[in-house]
Amino acid sequence: MAKFFGNLNAVVAVGFVGALALLFWTNSLNNLPGWMTFLHVISGVMWIGLLYYFNFVQIPTMPAVPAELKPGVTKYIAPKALFYFRWAALATVITGLLVAILKGYAHEAFTFQEGFRLIGVGMYLALIMAINVWFVIWPNQKKALGLIEAAPEVKAKAAVTAMVFSRINTLLSIPMLFAMVLQNLGGAL
Repeated sequence: MAKFFGNLNAVVAVGFVGALALLFWTNSLNNLPGWMTFLHVISGVMWIGLLYYFNFVQIPTMPAVPAELKPGVTKYIAPKALFYFRWAALATVITGLLVAILKGYAHEAFTFQEGFRLIGVGMYLALIMAINVWFVIWPNQKKALGLIEAAPEVKAKAAVTAMVFSRINTLLSIPMLFAMVLQNLGGAL
């Protein structure tokens, strides 16, 4: 049992097999919007989960980590987490756009038409957050973590910039999630 659960790829694969079994059982195989919504939610959980990990765990804990242990985080944990963070952000945006297109409300959401204002706000907030991930947080984290060469003062400034934009994304994630959840519960404005 421990051998199976020690293999993350196997665990994830069996999880997806379970999802497929549910699709067969409910006769939902041809439900493309449903599939896309599922992929959207899974990638969104990964993205926002890592955002919250960085902001609630890693950033506040790093000052207390002894200097000799910090490379364990900065050279191994953070780069791997940032890999999943940025690709989950992209997957969330792409699958979210596909859901909006497949369900026929993309135009209405992006133009804040009545009945689609909440989801539109959520979509715009998510786009801003994804832009922050790819064009501000990730380039600055590469400098701060020493993944690319940078002078010490540049690394320090990059770390602050990455933290500030990560906190901006944390702030934006709350109304974004509120808008998306409320819209999906029928609370359209």
